Amino acid sequence: MKIKNLNPKPYFQSKNTLKLLLANPEGVIYEHPRFDAAVWDGQNWLIPGAGTLIPLPPGSKLFTLPERLPVGYDPETGDFIPISEFNDGEYEFQPWAVSAFLPPAYMRLLLPAYMRMTDAACLPQWAYAAVAGGENGIYAAALRVDQSGKWEPAEFDDSDLIAKIEEFLSADSDNRLLRHIAHCATHYHCFAAKNLFLKRWEAPLPVARKCNASCLGCLSLQTGETPCSHQRISFTPAPEEIAQVAVNHLKYADEPMVSFGQGCEGEPLTEWKLVCESIKMIRAQTNRGTIHLNTNGSIPEAVPHLAKAGLNSVRISLNSARKINYYKYFRPDGYAFDDVIRFIEISKTNGLFVHINLLVFPGVNDSEAEIDAFSSLVGNTEVDLVQLKNLNIDPDFYLEAMQIEKPALGMMKMVDVLRGRIPELRFGYFNLQKEEFSPPAR
Repeated sequence: MKIKNLNPKPYFQSKNTLKLLLANPEGVIYEHPRFDAAVWDGQNWLIPGAGTLIPLPPGSKLFTLPERLPVGYDPETGDFIPISEFNDGEYEFQPWAVSAFLPPAYMRLLLPAYMRMTDAACLPQWAYAAVAGGENGIYAAALRVDQSGKWEPAEFDDSDLIAKIEEFLSADSDNRLLRHIAHCATHYHCFAAKNLFLKRWEAPLPVARKCNASCLGCLSLQTGETPCSHQRISFTPAPEEIAQVAVNHLKYADEPMVSFGQGCEGEPLTEWKLVCESIKMIRAQTNRGTIHLNTNGSIPEAVPHLAKAGLNSVRISLNSARKINYYKYFRPDGYAFDDVIRFIEISKTNGLFVHINLLVFPGVNDSEAEIDAFSSLVGNTEVDLVQLKNLNIDPDFYLEAMQIEKPALGMMKMVDVLRGRIPELRFGYFNLQKEEFSPPAR
């Protein structure tokens, strides 16, 4: 039963084994005194293998999973058991599963093990990682895939952010794009948006209200029960507004980069002529810094124009290198998977640095068929860097949509296989600046 107005103390008593974590409906986390931790590889409940759980990275967020019973491993019987009730010594309640949302630079290796209750609501769009209780605290199923420290949560101290934003807005109060980015920095805590006002690193240039895909995990537009993470930009900025924001950043920021294609917009290629015009205006005023485009790669004929205008790099998002599974997630409108491949190829021939933004998910991207298809795509197109980004989506919703074949090899095995097949391939999590482009020898 659910007891209201309680403040019970959590307890942790692990010695050498990793224990199951669970939470009461108020969000207080407990460690189960009997059951060991279990994890979900997207296909089966498992005991976490050696090296798959690390101390919870700084900046992680712990989430409860409402209406999802935690699953633990009973070391006495060897069974995986959904926990439907728990007593903390004072009160009995129906527990919820616990997960972690990892900070940037970390790839999730395993999902939290749970049993979804009938009619449970769809989870918000976060990347839910398995956790466990250990002798030294909480552990998470994660692998660090990028050593850059620029996106560490500790680098984003908001103590003087508001004052810096007010300084920017007072100097350019009529620029709608600047006001939009300020909203993203303060309401959605977008790190890239904060960078603009902190005068450093990568800053965003959202431009597109429309999109030519209906992604299952779209962050800015949802028509079903899944809530959006934030609202999409509500206007199309003028090229002068875009250039004004970009030039100020590229001229005066530390190690500057500006990037089109953000979570708060649609697909920037639907406005590629506007992007092109804006880049020309930017490069007419400064050659400093990197101009980058995050995209679904749907309009390959735009690439030569963008490259000629002064674009330095692109990042193409994929959830899969197999057509059938790409279509299940992206649900394109007016373009085909073959257009995306051509976009990659034309970007390379036009001298752009090409990142692939692989939206990884345990139980999907680590299947043999997925690994084979992706290694073939990367080898044939000679992309420069693969970003291993966690897909933010309800696990049941995504897995039911994808219907991937068994077995899963494991996320670390996926990386090992790709490295073995294409030793020169670079992996990471973030967009690179042009000073870091050095192409791999092939």
